[in-house]
Amino acid sequence: MFHTILTPLDGSTFGEHALPLALSIARRSGASLRLLHVVPPPASIYSESPLFSEDSYLESYVREQYRSASLAYLNAIAKRLTGLTAPGATRIVVEGEVRDAIHAQAELAPADLVVMTTHGRGPLGRFWLGSAADELVRTLSMPVLLVRPREGVADLEREADLKRILVALDGSTLAEQILEPAVALGALTGAEFTLVRVVRPVVIGAYALGAGGLGQLAVGMEQLEAEHKRRCEQAENYLEEIAARLRVRKLTVRTHVSTEEQPAVGILQEAQKADADLIALATHGRRGLSRLFLGSVADKVVRGGRLPVLLLRPKEALKEGT
Repeated sequence: MFHTILTPLDGSTFGEHALPLALSIARRSGASLRLLHVVPPPASIYSESPLFSEDSYLESYVREQYRSASLAYLNAIAKRLTGLTAPGATRIVVEGEVRDAIHAQAELAPADLVVMTTHGRGPLGRFWLGSAADELVRTLSMPVLLVRPREGVADLEREADLKRILVALDGSTLAEQILEPAVALGALTGAEFTLVRVVRPVVIGAYALGAGGLGQLAVGMEQLEAEHKRRCEQAENYLEEIAARLRVRKLTVRTHVSTEEQPAVGILQEAQKADADLIALATHGRRGLSRLFLGSVADKVVRGGRLPVLLLRPKEALKEGT
């Protein structure tokens, strides 16, 4: 499934922490690796200076200096990668607004996967890779694998194994579109899968404390417990149906239903219990598509945990754009 992997880098050591995982996937899948660095137009950086008017000599000179420095940076990265990955790494330097430039390069090839860190500041201190990632997961048609950076320099020789993958589902066919990218990643390492669905607890309403008193309250509690049990059984049956389809493909799949008021909390807790190496879920990135329950919690999962997160905006969500 993976033939081309795009990894945007902003010149920081934080941004380079996406490389070990990108390298591991490229090496195992035989995919080509494209390293991208985006240079903001000098006029946008020095907008307060009249010397940087459009088409000025100084503006052209600074632009060329930035491009040369960016290419030298990517060449240095490619040199560090020599011998670590079978496919060669293509170096790309483009100028423009960061988010738009990454989006254009991802769709141009097109890439099968974008691997990037969730934040990390470039040497110019003028843009955050993380803010670009936030926007890209809302618009790109391919899966985006977000990596939380660690302290220090990225260890490019570290093999980033993905042995346990947790896939969060909400019962919708839109959310299920994350399954194929997750399975494709897991197939590279023989990973085991845990399918999780979070069920919010059924809460007792004020009506239960009406004229019936404690007797009515007891009846109401029993009804709520029965309703919660029904929802959990329904969720478990749903997960088992999905798991059965995956087990036919010789995959090891477990299922679990979590009860939690905050879905993101439930997903992160289950990832910890499963000792997961990666979380996968769909995101719509827009409030209007209410049918995709998980879309509203994907950002909280990314920000609330330390694991890599594989995100995909479903095709219907891309088409609707709301």
